[in-house]
Amino acid sequence: MDDGKKDNNTNSRTKLLNFINTKILKDILDAFTETTGLMANIVDIDGKSIFSRKDLSKCCRFCKLIYNTQHGLERCRGAYKRAGKQAAMFGEPYIFRCPSGLIEWASPIIVEGEHLGTIICGQVLMWQPEEFFWIELREMNQELTSDFTELFQAVEELPVVSASMVRSASYLMYIVANYIMKSGWENYIHTKEIIYQQSLLHEEIENRKNLENKLPKPALEYNISIESDLTTKIKLGEEKAARELFQRLLTDIVLYSNNQTAIVQTKVIELCVIISRSAVSVGIPMEVACEENTKIFQEIYHETTPEGICVVGQKLLDFFLEQVQKTNQKPYHSRIQEIQRYIQNNFNRNLTLEEIAQSVYLSPSYASRLFKKVQNMSLMEYLTRVRIEEAKRLLHNPQYLIDEIAENIGYDDASYFTKVFKRYEGVTPTQYRKTLQKA
Repeated sequence: MDDGKKDNNTNSRTKLLNFINTKILKDILDAFTETTGLMANIVDIDGKSIFSRKDLSKCCRFCKLIYNTQHGLERCRGAYKRAGKQAAMFGEPYIFRCPSGLIEWASPIIVEGEHLGTIICGQVLMWQPEEFFWIELREMNQELTSDFTELFQAVEELPVVSASMVRSASYLMYIVANYIMKSGWENYIHTKEIIYQQSLLHEEIENRKNLENKLPKPALEYNISIESDLTTKIKLGEEKAARELFQRLLTDIVLYSNNQTAIVQTKVIELCVIISRSAVSVGIPMEVACEENTKIFQEIYHETTPEGICVVGQKLLDFFLEQVQKTNQKPYHSRIQEIQRYIQNNFNRNLTLEEIAQSVYLSPSYASRLFKKVQNMSLMEYLTRVRIEEAKRLLHNPQYLIDEIAENIGYDDASYFTKVFKRYEGVTPTQYRKTLQKA
């Protein structure tokens, strides 16, 4: 495996472990096993379990025997890797026969279109073993062992389950794992937004301090006039100006509260009330405002850092600016076109959601929601589609190597580019090029 592919696989495993609460998921899998009698494990895209050896010791006796043979564990990991890829390609659970001849299924764990890991469930039998089964089992495992007595006894301990139960169990694990991963992804995005907010606050605070040091008398009071300007901009639907003013007010709050969380919470809630009143004054239904305020206030009280509180406050501003825009019947298309234009001009770089959103002066979460609402696809999916269309154009020119095309459209890893291309076009770039030559 080349270094680029190793790095991608390592990153996928890291993401999987970062986004997922392994303890909670382990408890769920243990409860699943206790209830159904079926064993379940989670592996990364290389087929390696995310759990410790101690946890793996709970697998069925048949698997333990296979794992303890020379090359047995390696063979199983290869099967899990292949099954995970198939499941991810179809976007649903994939039932397969393992190298030892028994039934397992793979449920893909996918976040934002990226395959991060797989739930492997089994081993099971779907029919009562007959004479030919034992012959086949011996042939399929003769490279691992010559003593089949204990292996055959372990097979007889496995449950015999119906096809409908296999399907139901596979979809149950698929739904559970991806729900947990979605929660983990949302927490990850929230953390990134907090880090971004930290950088904004730090920069603004340093600028403010430098300015105040030059003044004969520091102005250490909250600027009420900015609140008035903010409400005016919200009512007019001037998003960029409203966001800039809001950020200035957040900086004031953090700077002059001496980082006391309770004070920041109180002041940000007061600011949120002012924002919601402004929105209500231009036609936002009161019940909508009250419902959003209640939700946001609860989130604010759960945050423990000034930066986290500011991020939640930003969410409320995003919400009401969107509501005002709807009320004023202003089209979204100009902002969406700006996003699309920026992606089309910069797709060959390693673009991030934060950079794209910043280019149009929106927060990442609001930009994502707005784009998804109008275009019915995520920002990153649109970026991928732009890249794929450019790749198809370049593939018409036989002078371009696949590696060069991958680099030209923003992918450092040609093998990853190939995988993405096949997911969207159904064929690899090389196969696509061959079809062009035949035409």
